[in-house]
Amino acid sequence: MIVKNNAYQVRTINELSPAVREELKVVADLSNTDKYAVFPGFCDVHVHFREPGFSYKETIRTGSLAAAKGGYTAVCAMPNLSPVPDCVDHIEAERKIIERDALIDVLPYASITVEEKGLELSDIDALSPLCVAFSDDGRGVQDENMMREAMKRAKKTGKIIVAHCEDNSLLKGGYIHDGAYAKAHGHRGICSKSEWGPIERDLRLCEETGCDYHVCHISTKESVELIREAKCRGVKVTCETAPHYLLLDENDLQEDGRFKMNPPLRSKEDREALIKGIQDGTIDMIATDHAPHAADEKNKGLEKSAFGIVGIETAFPLLYTYLVKKGVISLERLIELIAKNPRERFSIPYSEDDFSVWDLTDTYRIDPDTFLSKGRATPFEGYTVQGRCLVTFKNGKPVYMNK
Repeated sequence: MIVKNNAYQVRTINELSPAVREELKVVADLSNTDKYAVFPGFCDVHVHFREPGFSYKETIRTGSLAAAKGGYTAVCAMPNLSPVPDCVDHIEAERKIIERDALIDVLPYASITVEEKGLELSDIDALSPLCVAFSDDGRGVQDENMMREAMKRAKKTGKIIVAHCEDNSLLKGGYIHDGAYAKAHGHRGICSKSEWGPIERDLRLCEETGCDYHVCHISTKESVELIREAKCRGVKVTCETAPHYLLLDENDLQEDGRFKMNPPLRSKEDREALIKGIQDGTIDMIATDHAPHAADEKNKGLEKSAFGIVGIETAFPLLYTYLVKKGVISLERLIELIAKNPRERFSIPYSEDDFSVWDLTDTYRIDPDTFLSKGRATPFEGYTVQGRCLVTFKNGKPVYMNK
């Protein structure tokens, strides 16, 4: 199987070097190479590796190992840490841990505002050479003037503003989608406008300032349409969604914290709009929003559990099984969404020495007890998937091997 995709292509085992094939004998039966595929290293622009500050949830070491198991060789780590990377000293502390412990490329975000509080801009000029982009992920920048000034400064440095779009005034204590399930089960809902309203504002500011702008984890049909229209106008905007928004909706909810994430699972109509968005190019990439928590933070039901699920180990098998195998998108398009587009948008280098080898015939059930991440909360527990990562190479050397 060979899928040409510019510099990004799916290769066969026979195209790898003799030395690499020799290493593969540990995990693969090379007498039958047809069932294997060699993918370019995946890239996730939205992960939470929790260190420094919350290493009981995840560390750079465990997060990067989980990423390697999922076929990822580059990730961008969000800044909701302690200390928040809002100045040079703080981001350098994070970078030292990355240099010491990361098994793959871990590229840190810097925060847009000091401590992600939305009251004062971070030192954008000084931080720019040290970060992949700027984000206050986990919190929306509420003040329009603050976001406008952030965009102006980021434009001067050539960095992207990456926005978690959420209007706090519309949340009203909600924790799942304000839809049929919430009404039927007596839950407080989060309205769709809390997401698409800030996107509408930011697109206007983006046009005004000329800043490069990227929207995190979109989940509503209105968000898709706003971004589609903005792209037609020439606005410099890209966006991502996550596997759970493409494969699940509020009809799949259960009274369990592993179904609680922010933004929440929306309606069937929203999910269908997101599918259309990845098909027509409105949505540029799929990111996991890998957000591990300790077990006691996720076992308190929908209302009281922490927001966030894990996903970096299961992303490709889920997307391959439920999108590619079902004919929703092609394998070539999936590689664009999880390897090519993220790297090109965020200027993350690509090397043919970064790749993973998969057995695309291996079928199994998702079992959180096998995860390498410290997090275990996934709404896909028990799902049957096809495709298992056998080995991931970074710079030509194996960093994960399924033994």
